[in-house]
Amino acid sequence: MIGSLRGEVLERNLDGTVLVEVGGVGYLVHVSQRALAELEPSSQAFLHIHHHIREADQQLYGFLTRDERTTFQTLIGVHNVGPALGMAIIATHPPTALVDIVANQDVAAFTLVPGVGKKTAERLLVELKSKLSVPVLDGVGGGGESGGSSTVADVREALAGLGYGENEIRDTLRELPPADDAATLLRDALKALGARRA
Repeated sequence: MIGSLRGEVLERNLDGTVLVEVGGVGYLVHVSQRALAELEPSSQAFLHIHHHIREADQQLYGFLTRDERTTFQTLIGVHNVGPALGMAIIATHPPTALVDIVANQDVAAFTLVPGVGKKTAERLLVELKSKLSVPVLDGVGGGGESGGSSTVADVREALAGLGYGENEIRDTLRELPPADDAATLLRDALKALGARRA
C-alpha cells in the first residue's frame, strides 16, 4: 500500500490528475482542484496518499494534508459515496469547514457539492454526524485551538479565497496566538502572511 509520495511534478492534467516522479517511477495521482492549482509542473511535492484498490483497478488519491486524506477516507466509508464524490466534497469544503457543516446539519452548504441534491445531502449529513471528527488544523495557535472550529474554518476559507495556499495558511495559523473572533484572527494572519512574503 502506498501511503505518501514525495517527488517532482511532471504533468498536471485537465482530468484532475498529476504525474509525480519518485525515484524514476511516475505515479498518476487524482487530486482536488484546490491541490491541482498548487502543484506546478517541475515543482517538488509531498502528497498524503489513499491507495484505492478494487478487484480490477487501482487508483491513487493525493492530498496536501493528512486531515484531507482522513476526511476523504471517512467519506468513502459512507454508503453510496465513491472516490469521485468524496473528492468533490473535499474540493468544495475543506475538512474544518466540513466538520462545522456536519455539526450544524447545514443542508444548503452540502448541496453546493456538484452532484449532491437536497435528499442526498440530508442522508449524508445524518450518516456523517457520527463518523466525521477531524482535528482543527492539527492544533492552531501555539499548539492549541485558536478560537472555535467555526472561527478557524471561516478564516481559512477567507485566506484561501485571497489566493493563499493550503500549507501556507495552515503553517501561519499554527504560529498565531489564540483569538476570540474571526476578524482578529484574519487580521493577524494577513499580517503574518505579509511578513512571510516580504
